[in-house]
Amino acid sequence: MTTEVSPITDLAQRYHYVRATSEKLCEPLEVEDYVVQSMADTSPTKWHLAHVSWFFETLVLKPHLPGYQPIDDRYAFLFNSYYNTLGKQFSRPDRGLITRPTVAEVHDYRRHVDESMEALFERGSSAGIELPEVIIDIGLHHEQQHQELIVTDLKHLLAQNPLKPVYRGDRGDRGDRGDRGGGWIGVAEGVYEIGSHYGDGFVYDNETPRHKSYVYDFELADRLVTNGEFKAFMADGGYERPEFWLSSGWATVQERAWNAPLYWEERDGEWSYFTLSGFRPVDDDEPVCHVSLYEADAYASWAGARLPTEAEWEVVAAQQPIEGNFVESGAFHPMPLTIDGRRSTVDVSPSQFFGDVWEWTSSAYTSYPGYEQPSGALGEYNAKFMSGQNVLRGGSCATPQSHIRASYRNFFYAPDRWQFSGIRLAR
Repeated sequence: MTTEVSPITDLAQRYHYVRATSEKLCEPLEVEDYVVQSMADTSPTKWHLAHVSWFFETLVLKPHLPGYQPIDDRYAFLFNSYYNTLGKQFSRPDRGLITRPTVAEVHDYRRHVDESMEALFERGSSAGIELPEVIIDIGLHHEQQHQELIVTDLKHLLAQNPLKPVYRGDRGDRGDRGDRGGGWIGVAEGVYEIGSHYGDGFVYDNETPRHKSYVYDFELADRLVTNGEFKAFMADGGYERPEFWLSSGWATVQERAWNAPLYWEERDGEWSYFTLSGFRPVDDDEPVCHVSLYEADAYASWAGARLPTEAEWEVVAAQQPIEGNFVESGAFHPMPLTIDGRRSTVDVSPSQFFGDVWEWTSSAYTSYPGYEQPSGALGEYNAKFMSGQNVLRGGSCATPQSHIRASYRNFFYAPDRWQFSGIRLAR
């Protein structure tokens, strides 16, 4: 499934589009769905909606719109996430306790911020005053990150409900499967450039600077690992054989009694899984999803391969178009490869580099050579998390298409599974 999204170049138009997209993601929800927090790593939808509004209020409106008045000064404490330079924050694991303000009041807050941003855009247009475009742009991409979190956090929340409620009906066109391929893309040893420079379109600071990286001869799988392939690993005792696992991974498997990816359940000898369109049998042709770094690494070891470094991944991905199954498709689930022209698997051509699932790499999340941390609050956005996490690449079925690029670096801890994370092999 390929989704084409036309770029919106006007800043005000992009602002309205992004803000409306967040609201659209909430259309299927009941008011109760907005409030609950299912674990410490997730946040209630209501909090996400308020936090992204707080970002625009704090970093754009207060310093740049004369006379701006917050709707409630207490929101600065409730909806600050982790910006220590901007004040204290409410406890992250307890965000589900914030029953007030109500959902209706949070929507009022969003409208208040939107009306004030509109006033700022009009002021800039009529008076010729320079707008803080860089900060607004960051705020838009920040909201797109939280749109993805709304989807992933909702899935985790709804999966805890014994009723297995449906978020949105299945809209995935799975098409003709055909040959699923399974070849390798060879890359010659050499020096390659990865990353981005400021000014190469929008990029986060952790993608900079563009720099040289030496890679040895390697091959990268032309597609993602499928559920059927991961089932073979499970059937061969993959979760019971410590020789495939990193030491901390094996300890985690024992402690948490993992025996399958997150959301999988075995019923009468058959595997099913929870999706945002309901509970259904596992589709062997879909990319395996909701696996940790530990599971991805163990599978790779079992398969006689390894995970790619982020440099290896980017060397190949940078040559591919930004096409795939993104949040705009409405599937909210990874899709199998189909013979539809652009994603044909008849030949050995790169597939699924963008969308479907975030792809684990073996690379630790750290700074690039020559990295300079931004000053002030924006310096807290990425840099302080550069410890103990691994990089994922490519975006997922919950990622907005206009938000992703080949140099984009996501990062999570090794045991994390609630994100749409999957596997591409290297050797």
